[in-house]
Amino acid sequence: MHGVVNLDKPVGPTSHDMVGLLRRLTGIRRIGHAGTLDPLASGVLPILVGAATRFSEELTGGSKRYDATIRLGARSATDDSEGPIEPVDAPLPAESDVSRVLATMTGTFLQRPPAFSARKLGGRTAYRAARAGEKLELPPREVTIHSLELRGSEGTDGVLDVRVHVSCGTGTYIRSIARDLGERLGTGGYLLALRRTEAAGLTIDTAVEPVRLEELASAGRLAEALLPVGPLLPLPRVSLDDAATWRFLHGSAQPSDDVASGRVAVFEGERLLGIGVIAAGVLSPDKVIPIDALVS
Repeated sequence: MHGVVNLDKPVGPTSHDMVGLLRRLTGIRRIGHAGTLDPLASGVLPILVGAATRFSEELTGGSKRYDATIRLGARSATDDSEGPIEPVDAPLPAESDVSRVLATMTGTFLQRPPAFSARKLGGRTAYRAARAGEKLELPPREVTIHSLELRGSEGTDGVLDVRVHVSCGTGTYIRSIARDLGERLGTGGYLLALRRTEAAGLTIDTAVEPVRLEELASAGRLAEALLPVGPLLPLPRVSLDDAATWRFLHGSAQPSDDVASGRVAVFEGERLLGIGVIAAGVLSPDKVIPIDALVS
């Protein structure tokens, strides 16, 4: 059994908890995920089962979409609702001002990670150091934010909650977007709620909740939740005949007359064999699905 589960992670559990759930339901140890979601976030969490874990790098990369609620009028030490929360005495902005500032926060640039993050510096994890009262000076990293679209707002009790749809590249911290928006507006800001609506080519409208996976497993139908990996790989596609398939699966480089070059997804018909690299007219295997997984 191998493939991808489009899991709708609820608020509360960690991404690792969801991996544990699939290990329990499938009896398979080799399970991972493509793109961590914090416990306070919900939404699309691609779970990789069996040989699909070989393609975590390809599935973790690429664009992602989120629906975020950002609270303006206060700041948080964690840049989210875990806090502690500190009110900011400043006038709340109009929606037009929020839209104007959001428009300046797109593109490719260096983003400062949250102080409470899983990033490491000198062998120390940022959130552990922060909880111990030591703030690590984490270096910024390059991210790409494709769009930030204001979807509405609601003011109450001296704060303004703004709903923002985010389209961004891998490695982007939505908490940092919330913090930076608040800083630019002079009001303070933190992430109040987050739901991922797209990742690895999977969307929230077809995601499966954990309770449904439990039901499918009880009925012996868990395989129905597994999606093939091939269509999700963001790579050019190359098809091989029987003889070329045998050579690829056994790790042999071979001539290729395909017009593609660089990294490619390699198929026999509709069956994914793995990922190869084409250079100077030669196809070399890079990641290959084990033969026993192909026939199981």
